[in-house]
Amino acid sequence: MILAEALIKRADLQRYLAELKHRIQANALHQEGETPAEDPQELLALYRQGNTELEGLIVAINLSNNRIRLADGTLMVAALAKREALKNAHAVLMAAAQAATPEQQRYSRSEIKMLSALSVKELRQEADRLAQAARELDIQIQAANWANSLVE
Repeated sequence: MILAEALIKRADLQRYLAELKHRIQANALHQEGETPAEDPQELLALYRQGNTELEGLIVAINLSNNRIRLADGTLMVAALAKREALKNAHAVLMAAAQAATPEQQRYSRSEIKMLSALSVKELRQEADRLAQAARELDIQIQAANWANSLVE
């Protein structure tokens, strides 16, 4: 199995386990004299089985990420950390730009005028650069995901 397939399978398993959790909760209680729509014990057994499978898949993905190198020689695990840092920084800059954008809520000249303490233009330009860098890095990561086999 290639890494990209394992990542897709991991996402599917995570969605399935979340659905099972919801179904377990929905069937955990029932009225006296009634039976639940689904057997919560069976659902718990399915959850445990799926969770064990997910754990093994995550271990294999992490081992693979520790061994795979991108075309430029960067370890996949380092590239993933860099992408996360770029996305986080982008989100902070966009939030700062939004917060620094003054909203005109004055009804007369005598009311207090709010001024931006940050340059919205510069924040958005830097955020755009970070977003571009994250997209370029993501392309390299996706290429490596499809080009490398999962360590099993």
